[in-house]
Amino acid sequence: MTSLICGSLAFDTIMLFQGRFSEALLADQLHKINVAFLVPEIRREFGGCAGNIAYNLKLLQGDPLIMATIGQDGGPYLERLDRQQISRRCIRTIETSYTAQAFITTDADSNQITAFHPGAMALSHENRIADAGPVKLAIIAPDGRDGMLQHATDCAERALPFIFDPGQGLPMFSGAELERFIELATYVAVNDYEAELLMQRTGLTLEKIAERVSALIVTRGEQGAEIYTDGKRIDIPCVQADKVVDPTGCGDAFRAGLLYGLTNGMDWVTTGRLASLMGAIKIAYQGAQNHAPSRDEIEDRFQKAYGYRF
Repeated sequence: MTSLICGSLAFDTIMLFQGRFSEALLADQLHKINVAFLVPEIRREFGGCAGNIAYNLKLLQGDPLIMATIGQDGGPYLERLDRQQISRRCIRTIETSYTAQAFITTDADSNQITAFHPGAMALSHENRIADAGPVKLAIIAPDGRDGMLQHATDCAERALPFIFDPGQGLPMFSGAELERFIELATYVAVNDYEAELLMQRTGLTLEKIAERVSALIVTRGEQGAEIYTDGKRIDIPCVQADKVVDPTGCGDAFRAGLLYGLTNGMDWVTTGRLASLMGAIKIAYQGAQNHAPSRDEIEDRFQKAYGYRF
């Protein structure tokens, strides 16, 4: 049961600032910011929403198929996917561009400031859903603007159910465009900030958005998640993490749990719980793809948290 994952492949340069952004930014001087953060720790990681989701889905022994664009410097990423036995037949190399690059600074409160260069991602619309072949479910994660629009339309035309996961790409779209995404999507997944922005831009409440899709999923960090479906709200508590190290990629790990649950016919409570667990496992490690629990270890963690196996 293949899951098509449309989104970015990127290299993440992650820097850890040991102070707090709030102590370095003056509220009355935000119109002329000129600050520097000392970052004693820095590392380069494999990232991008499509790569992160696929990595976590593979940990669950799912079948991820990435549809993305990568740049002339993407060889190491492609080799990594080969080692993980993740298909790259729908990844297009753009020889005239660099791979998308994110520069992420995280402070002591897990707040983040990110600078992002889209690179090859801007040409994601050159990929076509029809080239993927038979798949059960798709997710449209943050990607090039034209690519996200194209892939949503392609999925709808092929009657392929998909999760609309706008993420940090949400501000690229107008209210009318976001409403169109909602109309085409089967599911919508956002975090609490994105939910507020989505409501603001569309003029729709969460309940109204939920009426237009099979389910609306809103994650709220340490407060857990909410799933709006069939006229009701299901509250999913946050799983206690072993430790809180790095939030980068937690949302993508959560979405891998959603994909696995939906493609395997799980009920919404179990699906949400698995998604929450995947986020909790990830947050205990630096980087988006450095945690490596076995499937059995994930099942054991799930049973310990909820009293049954998925």
